[in-house]
Amino acid sequence: MAESSSSSPTEEIARLIKRLSAYVTFKMSSLFSTSIPNLDSRSIGAIAGLAIAVIFTWRAIRAPPGEPRRRQPKRRMQSAETSSAAVADAQSNLASITPNDVSLPREDNGVQDVVDQFFQPVKPTLGQMVRQKLSEGRKVTCRLLGVILEESSPEELQKQATVKSSVLEVLLEITKSSDLYLMERVLDDESEARVLEALETAGVFTSGGLVKDKVLFCSTEIGRTSFVRQLEPDWHIDTNPEITTQLARFIKYQLHVSAAKPERTAPNVFTSQSIEHFFGCA
Repeated sequence: MAESSSSSPTEEIARLIKRLSAYVTFKMSSLFSTSIPNLDSRSIGAIAGLAIAVIFTWRAIRAPPGEPRRRQPKRRMQSAETSSAAVADAQSNLASITPNDVSLPREDNGVQDVVDQFFQPVKPTLGQMVRQKLSEGRKVTCRLLGVILEESSPEELQKQATVKSSVLEVLLEITKSSDLYLMERVLDDESEARVLEALETAGVFTSGGLVKDKVLFCSTEIGRTSFVRQLEPDWHIDTNPEITTQLARFIKYQLHVSAAKPERTAPNVFTSQSIEHFFGCA
């Protein structure tokens, strides 16, 4: 004979809800990377059905065992004024109730914890936020000074080049979903070599999809503008407001990085103090 289970029905239902919550949490997390129209009807139906099942199951087990359900006797129609007053009193009482004021039987505490965990919001990953911000853009161009590098002028690159450690994770996620090109104006070949060495030391070429051939150098600001026009990216990231203004007519979206937080010069030009803040990882 099979041994009888020692666990109570409440514990069995709690374990079932945990399994259901794990599955539905996985389904809900996929919504951040997949738009609602792209989901099939079975996925949407499964999520809705499981959510309704959890709610009704929880409500059912809260009722004392053995107590039959009774139909509520019909009440006589009240006047409009009496009904309005009753509704107002009920709303006032509900508004004053907090979760701490509600006490559940001890056996239902585990189920309540499972239900609370089930309905917790799912935090999107950095990769999901990057794809959402870029609106699925397939090509991105970005200047180096002031965005990727600590230095802010070509003269500083003649002495050193330092990659910001805080941007590495963002760069990796951008290269996973987009074709990334980095560009900068330099004054000599030595500065160019310092920049490439700094990027290589930081692991940009080994951990992501970026290659040295996609790091472009020029001697003038007009040259960088020409690079962007020729590449025709979905997004361009720059610190020069003149360049973002000139490119606003030709590039779909731009990000102007500036600590001063200037006003937007065009509807398709966004502003942020850094790409880390723009993508929500700072």
